[in-house]
Amino acid sequence: MTLYVNLAELLGSRIEQGFYRPGDRLPSVRALSAEHGVSLSTVQQAYRLLEDNGLAAPRPKSGYFVPSARQLPALPAVGRPAQRPVEISQWDQVVELVRSSPLKGVVQLGRGMPDVTSPTLKPLLRSLAQLARRQDMPGLYYDTVYGTEALREQIARLLLDSGCRLQASDLVITTGCHEALSASIRAVCEPGDIVAVDSPSFFGAMQTLKGLGMKALEIPTDPITGISLEALELALEQWPIKVIQLTPNCNNPLGYVMPEARKRALLTLAQRYDVAIIEDDVYGDLAFSYPRPRTIKSFDEDGRVLLCSSFSKSLAPGLRIGWVAPGRYLERVLHMKYIGTGCTATQPQLAIADFIKDGHFEPHLRRMRSQYQRSRDLMIDWVSRYFPEGTRASRPQGGFMLWVELPESFDTLRLNRALLEQDVQIAVGSIFSASGKYRNCLRMNFAARASSEIEAAVRKVGETAKRLIAEMDVETV
Repeated sequence: MTLYVNLAELLGSRIEQGFYRPGDRLPSVRALSAEHGVSLSTVQQAYRLLEDNGLAAPRPKSGYFVPSARQLPALPAVGRPAQRPVEISQWDQVVELVRSSPLKGVVQLGRGMPDVTSPTLKPLLRSLAQLARRQDMPGLYYDTVYGTEALREQIARLLLDSGCRLQASDLVITTGCHEALSASIRAVCEPGDIVAVDSPSFFGAMQTLKGLGMKALEIPTDPITGISLEALELALEQWPIKVIQLTPNCNNPLGYVMPEARKRALLTLAQRYDVAIIEDDVYGDLAFSYPRPRTIKSFDEDGRVLLCSSFSKSLAPGLRIGWVAPGRYLERVLHMKYIGTGCTATQPQLAIADFIKDGHFEPHLRRMRSQYQRSRDLMIDWVSRYFPEGTRASRPQGGFMLWVELPESFDTLRLNRALLEQDVQIAVGSIFSASGKYRNCLRMNFAARASSEIEAAVRKVGETAKRLIAEMDVETV
């Protein structure tokens, strides 16, 4: 990635995080040139890119400013979850979301589905077809329970970008990231154990805890900097926490990237209290910044971090190929993998390995990151335009999920029921909490290329929310 794009992304993230507010003057071309050690023309190119994206506006003889017309919604408030371990609920709402199949005419804003229509995926489809035609039929045989060596070698190479130096022998291929998380939790914990989670948190991991008879302790989480280390330390002092499970890069659902210093501090806390960390990095490769953010695993020297990820968000979920780097828990994770699903399907592993080895993965990621960043900006603008006054929204730094917060008394379960009658589906906020908090929040997917159909669906969400709020006001009179 060129220098001016790097600089534009840095300034853009500062604007989106509120360091520069609407109407503020941005640093001069000469100041940025001196600060970053780049040429004046590089800074000018960066500003032109920001101008094209609507993040900067030039004023004659005055420099560049954040456009005054750019009105971003306020960030979501930091949640106030229960300060004790709780039994996990919300399965009924989760199954309502995940059992819905893609129906013609229904705009599914709620599912965690990437855009699988990109032409950059064609080499992967060709590889799958070629494997199916080979006379030796390699895709129809078992491979080892570790997964194919070819794919593990390619993943180890990719992990260098996240700061990790691992070997193929350090990795276990799983059936998606969900199995990576599940095998990791079962390898470290037993029924009745307490797991600290960020809040709001990925509902799949929490439902795994529920199914295994464990309790979740939700930790307040900031929409920009991530899990509260202060609250986490208090919880570690008070409760016998067995593991910390979180998504620090391109968090689902808030979208933040946890600052590197806080990742290091979190690992130090885990070492002090001798607890494991299960790190979900499934969206890490989709960060809008360059280079991609480091994982907590990259700082791990004693093997206490179990790093989980997959190709479900970066390529396609139907491939069902994930992986885990379990550190000191390798043998236990391998056993959990074996008694769970045994060997993972061979053919998609071989196809993905070829796709990466032949140099197709990075161009695909670049295209997706660019598309998702543009779609994010449009989605936030649509929320500002169509949603009720006072609506708050996250500022995703990667991935393709937007977290939206409506008035505290609002019920997104009721909203979703009304939207389904209009062929639109959202993810209700309560499924992202062990105890059913965030009932006034929702998550929307902005992976699809922007279209009038998507805008119309977002408008329906906003207008229906306005109508339901008006009805609530009438009921309380």
